[in-house]
Amino acid sequence: MACIYAAKSSRLNPKLVNIWNPFYLRSTSYFCSSPSADSDVPVNSAAGAQDAGTPARSPRPMRGNYKPPEKTEDIICRMMANRAWTTRLQNSIRNLVPVFDHDLVYNVLHAAKNSEHALQFFRWVHRSGLFRHNRETHFKIIQILGRASKLNHARCILLDMPKNGVSWDEDLWVVMIESYGQAGIVQESVKMFHKMEELGVKRTLKSYNALFKVITRRGRYMMAKRYFNKMAKDGIEPTTHTYNLLLWGFFLSSRIETAKRFFEEMKSRKINPDAVTYNTIINGHIRWKKMEEAEKYFVEMKAKNFEPSVITYTTLIKGYNSVGRVDEALKLFQEMKSFGIKPNEATYSTLLPGLCDAEKMCEAKTVLKEMEGKYIAPKDHSVFVRLLTGQCKVGDLDAAMDVLHAMVRLSIPTESGHYGVLIESLCKSGSHDKAIKLLDKLIEKNIVLRQENTFHMDPSAYNLIIEYLCNNGQTSKAEVFMRQLMKIGVQGPIALNNLIRGHSREGNLDSASELLKIMERRKVMTEESAFNSLVNSYLKKGEPADAKTVLDSMIENGHCPDSSMYRSVMESLYEDGRIQTASRVMKTMLDKGVKEEQHMDLFGKILEALLMRGHVEEGLGRIELMMQSGLLPKFDNLITVLCEKEKTIAALKLLDFCLERDLSIEFSSYDKVLDALLAAGKTLNAYSIMCKITERGGAGVAGRHNSCEELIKSLNKEGNTKQADILSRMILGKDKDYKKGKKNLMNAS
Repeated sequence: MACIYAAKSSRLNPKLVNIWNPFYLRSTSYFCSSPSADSDVPVNSAAGAQDAGTPARSPRPMRGNYKPPEKTEDIICRMMANRAWTTRLQNSIRNLVPVFDHDLVYNVLHAAKNSEHALQFFRWVHRSGLFRHNRETHFKIIQILGRASKLNHARCILLDMPKNGVSWDEDLWVVMIESYGQAGIVQESVKMFHKMEELGVKRTLKSYNALFKVITRRGRYMMAKRYFNKMAKDGIEPTTHTYNLLLWGFFLSSRIETAKRFFEEMKSRKINPDAVTYNTIINGHIRWKKMEEAEKYFVEMKAKNFEPSVITYTTLIKGYNSVGRVDEALKLFQEMKSFGIKPNEATYSTLLPGLCDAEKMCEAKTVLKEMEGKYIAPKDHSVFVRLLTGQCKVGDLDAAMDVLHAMVRLSIPTESGHYGVLIESLCKSGSHDKAIKLLDKLIEKNIVLRQENTFHMDPSAYNLIIEYLCNNGQTSKAEVFMRQLMKIGVQGPIALNNLIRGHSREGNLDSASELLKIMERRKVMTEESAFNSLVNSYLKKGEPADAKTVLDSMIENGHCPDSSMYRSVMESLYEDGRIQTASRVMKTMLDKGVKEEQHMDLFGKILEALLMRGHVEEGLGRIELMMQSGLLPKFDNLITVLCEKEKTIAALKLLDFCLERDLSIEFSSYDKVLDALLAAGKTLNAYSIMCKITERGGAGVAGRHNSCEELIKSLNKEGNTKQADILSRMILGKDKDYKKGKKNLMNAS
């Protein structure tokens, strides 16, 4: 089968060749519609005329690097990639290439950017009659479509080949069998295999091997056995490669005994196994952790003078690691090098995890240095995670740092997770300065924000470093790092609460409040200590209103502030003159069931301030709430203060409140209220309160005849004669009634 892979020399349009000539553009005829120099029409332009006797001046060579002209197939592929497949594009290609030959068509198919472009071009040159496809171009397009899993198109092209005058051969069908197998469609591979016989295409060992490879890859070991027997009936002798395919499939399907039987049959047929055979058998036994059997075949392999390859040793090393025999794996590694067999990337990637699992970190360090010296970078980067974790586990942090440096030297991208392993270990060992230096690199290079990251930092790592920074006056740096983590979706409740505490201690209250809002918006769990720290910081700064806001947020988030926190906020608000706000905190405190006698002095101050400022209803409401909580304010003191400050209406309402609830009030308090009302000229209010006292058996308050007589005179003077008459009969009646009323009033008191 002849396949052309190298591009042939391009067939360029003569005009296009001139375009690529750097001196052709100097001709004015290329840019204008005037006749060319070799035309029969005379040129009258003086600039274009040249004396016949003057020799032609040679063109001056261009300076710089000379770029060779682009190949025709490359131009066509670029045109197809940049433009839609339309008639206009087809005409452009025709104008570019007048004649299509085999080399050009094949090279365009080979260089096409994708399978769709190749298929469009293949069909167009055929349907347009520009080129008649042969066996090589058919093979190429079928191969391209098979790799792209466009199997229906490839199948149609294959079956239409005889219509186009091209005969089949086995290689074309083998490509289709393998393509269906790579796509996982085993039944179609089998159908293509049978169709070869139906259409008269001769099947040889090549077809059978392709079929065996497909069906064993999918674990169809019984089918493989059936077709192996059919092959024997067809008189086709298997080769070593055939047995290698079958053995690999049997081991893949865990049919170890079947594989052994076929291996013995292979030797009985005098088909000599090769190194691949032994490697397959050794790998098959290791796959199922049968190391004794694998060792036996390894010895047999060397006895038959088959030199073990790097694949053999790597497979055995993998097997020893899988059963925990790391010392033997390391010994085999040294034996391998002593025989001059160079370990490859797979060898190192296999050995290092086993050494880490066995905590042989000194040996792992040596192997890593060897790998680094040879500049062998493993494809599986997870081995570095194992190395970092292993070195940190045994406490060799310098060796762990060397692992990180080795990744940089081997051009392996370091991720935040790698830094996280080191940062966590450094913090636990007390080496916070080194951890901070690593964190600085992490932040400066924006490693956390790389989209290609697959190994992210664990919470145990960033929580430790953030806590340390917050406790040591570097909360701003910790927040920069945390915000990078938040951009990739990290919530981090522990870290965020530490940030709030840190900002609060450092006085950055706006930053702390902003983080608190973010946590509430994202429904991140908050801690009570973070709220306490922020509230105390606002109080120290003299901003009690903000402290109250944080306190409310604390309660909304389900936390229960203690009584001292409530008292601190209330005291600060009271001292700042925010009496009603302090009253609301008091109400919240009582609603939450926080009630202690030690705060009665502060409650009394707040109630007094409310009443003095005229917020009587609010003050009475707070008194009602206190009574429901089992707390009684000192009413007599409040009444006395109100009377002294001439807040008679407030004193009257407070006294009325006490009378309605039959609260114990001293006789002097009644007297002070009456005197204050009389002094203020509020006779009707004094009459009203006197009636209430009398109705409740408190006529003894009339013991001061001068005050009562003065009240009666004031009522008469103001025209309230009816009220004066009633009061006279109630209070200034018979001495017997007076004494009885006084006794009742004293008993009530």
